[in-house]
Amino acid sequence: MTSLKKHLLGTTSKTNPDPLKADFRNFLWLVWQHLNLPEPTPVQYDIAHFLQHGPRRLVIEAFRGVGKSWVTSAFVCWLLYCNPQMKILVVSASKQRADDFSTFTLRLIRELDVLRFLEPRPDQRESKVAFDVGPAKPDHAPSVKSVGITGQIAGSRADVIVADDIEVPNNSATQALRDKLAEAVKEFDAVLKPGGRVIYLGTPQSEQSIYNILPERGYVVRIWPARYPTEEKREKYGAKLAPFISNALDKDPSLAGFPTDIRRFTHDDLLEREASYGRSGFALQFQLDTSLSDADRYPLKLADLIVYPLDTYRGPTDLVWASGPQQVLDQLPNVGLAGDRYHQPAWTSGAFAEWEGAAMFVDPSGRGKDETSYAVVKVLHGRMFLTAAGGFRGGYDEDTLTALMMIARRQQVNVVLAEPNYGGGMFTALLKSVSQKVYPVKVEDADWSSSQKEARIISTLEPVMNQHRLVVCPSVVEGDFRSTDAYEPDAQRDCRLFYQMTRITPDRGALAHDDRLDALAGAVAYWAKVMARDTEKAALSHKESIFDRELERFMAHALGRPADRERWSSSVMQRR
Repeated sequence: MTSLKKHLLGTTSKTNPDPLKADFRNFLWLVWQHLNLPEPTPVQYDIAHFLQHGPRRLVIEAFRGVGKSWVTSAFVCWLLYCNPQMKILVVSASKQRADDFSTFTLRLIRELDVLRFLEPRPDQRESKVAFDVGPAKPDHAPSVKSVGITGQIAGSRADVIVADDIEVPNNSATQALRDKLAEAVKEFDAVLKPGGRVIYLGTPQSEQSIYNILPERGYVVRIWPARYPTEEKREKYGAKLAPFISNALDKDPSLAGFPTDIRRFTHDDLLEREASYGRSGFALQFQLDTSLSDADRYPLKLADLIVYPLDTYRGPTDLVWASGPQQVLDQLPNVGLAGDRYHQPAWTSGAFAEWEGAAMFVDPSGRGKDETSYAVVKVLHGRMFLTAAGGFRGGYDEDTLTALMMIARRQQVNVVLAEPNYGGGMFTALLKSVSQKVYPVKVEDADWSSSQKEARIISTLEPVMNQHRLVVCPSVVEGDFRSTDAYEPDAQRDCRLFYQMTRITPDRGALAHDDRLDALAGAVAYWAKVMARDTEKAALSHKESIFDRELERFMAHALGRPADRERWSSSVMQRR
């Protein structure tokens, strides 16, 4: 203890004269000395301080290699050192990972002199799965228990829950997996004792990471990136950036871009790792920045749309897309990713013409939480215009079918297309029957591929949106946002068209609901095929016209005489 006094970071008090109990950072220094490690780095000390004095529900996001799991293992030992009656539950993505955490904790108890009194007695539990500490009173719950996130959490009781890297790519790649993980962590509140704490340690995998939604559940997040962020990146971190980092930047803004923990990773070392991981991987694993990952992962952007008011019978003959600050439409409800915005056109011709065609695509569903969704897309001069979109939970009942045909009548559509892979064409037959009574119009099965849905939707919409050929009426955006107000809170966001648009990925099952987006893609696919056929006909006609002119010029030159030229021209016109 003599050498410890030279490294005291906290202060003792009359109520707590033991410097190890008074300040966890002192205890951490002692553990590092025992492990023959250099003194903890400033970042490690800052994490230790947050663990001791942070709120009851907290999230620690720190760069790979900082040692957050080791620091937290030492923290578990410190908690038991201060109060041997505490119960601690360690949860990880895999059982092996959780067992490694508890095994390391038990090893510290056995090897560190100040912790020897915590060694399990012969009549107590003692394994890498669960163990008791010596002074602990008899209890159903062990002092430390490890479990995988998909394991048996129910039935446990804990004063502190340590969730160490519960989110990994294997359990968060799709919406279904993310939903399963989100449900699993709700079990924490069932096993946590009154006044207990929950500590998350991890690295987010995407914008939809569970760590990014935890603040909505009352958790305080602290982020320690490997490099001091630039001013632009700092705004994205917001209040989540550790004060240790933000205060240093306030004092010296020139630190931006340099390592936050030079003893862990030098500037050259980080450059090498960035080259090895790639820009996206490095941003995610070392800078805890999901924005670059999300930009690459989610191909459909609101910024690629043109938002412009549209009416039932005609549309603008020409308009120009732009994404400057003057074009941003902040008044519309935005459910896109951070930084993604709607834009109005930079220029319009001021001239209007009747629509060249209007199609309504319907994606039917059975009864339940899925929707029978629709989208109305009209075309004019090579552009597509989304004038109506939405969904009904009524399945294929009479009210839903009637409502769909009423929308078709209001929108004056020329054709109604139905997803063919439902009921062997039964839905189309029912829709035709209702159409005769409400709005006589052509109703047919859509020629919609049966390939993987996510890839099919993206391959249909991405090229059209990238070329800024999809124009959306602002009333569609507003109506889509309000249309789910009566739904369950968890389903409101997932059922909105523009949320689905900005969150779809090529992964199978990427979305919990994709009905409205599938309807939009079906309508766009229909017009893409029609316009492709029209383009081919126009190109063929153009080639024939050029050929006729060249042939006429040649024959006129070859025949020479005016009378002969007139007879030749007359024969050419007759062929046309």
